[in-house]
Amino acid sequence: MNQTGGTLLRVQNLEVSYGAVQVLWGVSLSVVRGQVAAIIGSNGAGKSTTLNAISGVLKATSGRIVFKNEDLASLPPRERVRRHISLVPEGRQLWPKMTVEENLMMGAFPPKMRKNVKANIARVYEMFPRLKERRSQLAGTLSGGEQQMCAIGRGLMPQPELLMLDEPTLGLAPKMVDEIFQFVRDISNQGVTILLVAQNVNYALQFSHYAYLMETGKITLEGPGESLLSNQYVQEAYLGSS
Repeated sequence: MNQTGGTLLRVQNLEVSYGAVQVLWGVSLSVVRGQVAAIIGSNGAGKSTTLNAISGVLKATSGRIVFKNEDLASLPPRERVRRHISLVPEGRQLWPKMTVEENLMMGAFPPKMRKNVKANIARVYEMFPRLKERRSQLAGTLSGGEQQMCAIGRGLMPQPELLMLDEPTLGLAPKMVDEIFQFVRDISNQGVTILLVAQNVNYALQFSHYAYLMETGKITLEGPGESLLSNQYVQEAYLGSS
């Protein structure tokens, strides 16, 4: 387990079920403060379920979710947001008939976070100039890449210490994939810790300090991103190399 540099998040023996069907089996991982960690694996492996359990959207059957030495497993999602954990969900999930700026403002919905709304929106616009140009445009009329920028921007509004990104490049053109991953690097360089889920294994491992391979609800391999990128099994099973 990667413990160097000060662990911000530690997940221990996490188990999650959908009704009678168990989907996560004893998942343990850690995220070092200031780094990018990635969970890779095929569709249906349990990656999104892991993020949803950490954010509180799904209730864990058992296990611990320790953030800054506090176990959050029993706390509702709103309390995790208040502790500056932010999830950018798969599929973006914007409000299509609200403007870009209104969507961003919803990211700072908790009352204690509203006092910094103007400064945080300005910060998001500085990072994503296209959003500033389209701030009065309905989110549903944006391109896929612009919608993803808006979703990431909304995720940054609560000033997260941990930003979780669930498939941020799914369905995007290759040029936009490059751009989104560059934004991920820029956000990391600003000191935000990132936990990233991606089927795009090549990109995820290039951009992550540490990575976990998830298969059928279990962590089956872990190590530095560059180490997994050169791993023969990962290359053959997920990168099409032989």
